[in-house]
Amino acid sequence: MKCNSFFILLLFFGVLSTAQTESNDVLFTIDNQEYNADEFKRVYQKNIDLVKDESQKDIDQYLQLYIAYKLKVNKAYELGLDEKSQFKSELTSYRSQLAKKYLLDKKVTQELVEEGYNRLKKEVRASHILLRVDEYASPEDTLKAYNKLLELKVRAEKGESFSTMAENYSEDPSAKQNKGDLGYFTAFKMVYPFENAAYTTPVGGISMPVRTKFGYHIVKVDDVRPSRGEAIAAHIMLFKKEKDTATFKPKDKIYDIYLKLKQGEKFETLAKNYSEDGASASNGGKLEKFGTGEVGSVPFEDAVFSLEKPGDYSEPFETIYGWHIVKLIEKIPLQSFEELESKIKFKVLRDDRSVVLKNTLTEKLQAKYKVTHNKKMFNEVGKVFTDKFYNKSWSTPEKYKYDAEVLLKLDTLDIKVKEFLNYLYAQQNSDIAIKPKEKLLDFLYDKYIKEQLNLYYTNNLEEEMPEFKSVMTEYKEGILLFDLMSENVWSKAKKDTLGLKAFYEKNKENYKWGVRYDVKIISSTDLKVIKKSRKHLTKGKGVEYIRRTFNTEQENKVMIEEGIFEVGSQKLPKSYVYVDGVSDIIEEGDYFYILVGKEKLPASVKELDETKGQVISDYQQFLEKQWVEEMKAKSTITINEGILDKVKKSLQ
Repeated sequence: MKCNSFFILLLFFGVLSTAQTESNDVLFTIDNQEYNADEFKRVYQKNIDLVKDESQKDIDQYLQLYIAYKLKVNKAYELGLDEKSQFKSELTSYRSQLAKKYLLDKKVTQELVEEGYNRLKKEVRASHILLRVDEYASPEDTLKAYNKLLELKVRAEKGESFSTMAENYSEDPSAKQNKGDLGYFTAFKMVYPFENAAYTTPVGGISMPVRTKFGYHIVKVDDVRPSRGEAIAAHIMLFKKEKDTATFKPKDKIYDIYLKLKQGEKFETLAKNYSEDGASASNGGKLEKFGTGEVGSVPFEDAVFSLEKPGDYSEPFETIYGWHIVKLIEKIPLQSFEELESKIKFKVLRDDRSVVLKNTLTEKLQAKYKVTHNKKMFNEVGKVFTDKFYNKSWSTPEKYKYDAEVLLKLDTLDIKVKEFLNYLYAQQNSDIAIKPKEKLLDFLYDKYIKEQLNLYYTNNLEEEMPEFKSVMTEYKEGILLFDLMSENVWSKAKKDTLGLKAFYEKNKENYKWGVRYDVKIISSTDLKVIKKSRKHLTKGKGVEYIRRTFNTEQENKVMIEEGIFEVGSQKLPKSYVYVDGVSDIIEEGDYFYILVGKEKLPASVKELDETKGQVISDYQQFLEKQWVEEMKAKSTITINEGILDKVKKSLQ
């Protein structure tokens, strides 16, 4: 696909980098539909560096391509291609993905990315005490948990053992075993509010109660150290058994393996033969790359990171899983910010930090849009909203007399009572238990407004963001043109066998072979092998004899290719001049060649089957050009020459 088809692809795949311009000068019209100069300039400037055909950089030529493009877009709409369900589905999906980029506060996002990287430079060891509180717990229950943790914080600061209190009071199931000690961790390993408390509390200090989706915590920071990065290691492992037996004592066996290792046996072989970790044993004990807090065993991680050089291995040691010997394969230090930035941004958008971004946007929207409340209608909703909500048996009243009344006005959008009632009905499945129902209704109303603000903004991004509108327009037109061209040009050129053959017959002089050689090419980097090969060939031995003589399953000393090659082919040595039979040895680069000439073929017209792909491509261009000319003939196209002159001056 070239020429106009190439122009389609530029528009379809281009990445918009400029904002909408201000002027609305009409550059041209098609059947009284106006197209402004600034839009043409934007597309020209965006795509011009991608255009390799110099003729298409000419503004007059480019304008003709642009007009042809718009003619095709209009034809796609005329044919109703924009009404197809597949088109609508694809466009909706793309819009949803694209919108996410425009719903982010770039400044806040970047701050969170930089904060995340700075935290990755450190590893924090912390302990915590958790009191579980439901996300929608009553203020009384919330305050009770908060005050209890404040009391425990004071007691710990006065010298009482934090670990003992964690064991006795924490509602984290693991606290009975670890006494609240979470070991070392780094950024993105804990929920964001907890991470904040850990990274902002000094060593030895205890945080104020912090709320997460699990409840309230107080966090004691025990240590902070520089990041150890990541490591790749291998291990030999024997599982713990409930009881040692006379025939199996894992500690004794692991030390027997360790002795074999010290006597020079390969780690990988011992891992394959003895390790009971089936996932890694077959791979010589090699494990996936890991960092601090990712293995689930502090002793294991410490053993690996204590090794200094690749190839070093540890003495046998015990973890809760069994007995191990570890070997260091590689230590990987923390990468630079530039190397990790995109990965960190990906994480920021998918962990609890995304809540920060969402809240930032909501706050801006609350200031941006005017929200008008109908208090009378809200009170009427309160009369039909009952305690049945708590056991999921409440339903919206049938044929409610206020269904069509406006409950609230959000900028220019009227939201009816019925819409909010339906929202309340759906919220029964969220297990929100705020009581009494009046407080619950206030909470859900506030939640609903925030959601509607975000939805309203998202649905109106084309009006809010000119850049978003331009990208969506280009993508939409790109899909339409792809479907249009596929149906009317590309598929037609492939299926119209008679038309294709007629086009070929009319233009066959454009499809010619140059001079070609039917030869066998023998090449090698070893001059001695080539000399011996030539000697065999001159004595009547064939290429198969040479292949059998010099190539084995372990090593190929010669490469042999045979076929018909056009002069100038990269397969042929550049200095080769055709001779019947065996050529002299030719040296080019690191290779030595000999060629066996069978026949020299003169230049000739290609058969259709020999050049069908190129003929189809040219036929597509022919059909497209013909089709565009027909559309131009049926349309009234007017170019504003004065505006065109202004465009040319500004682009020069």
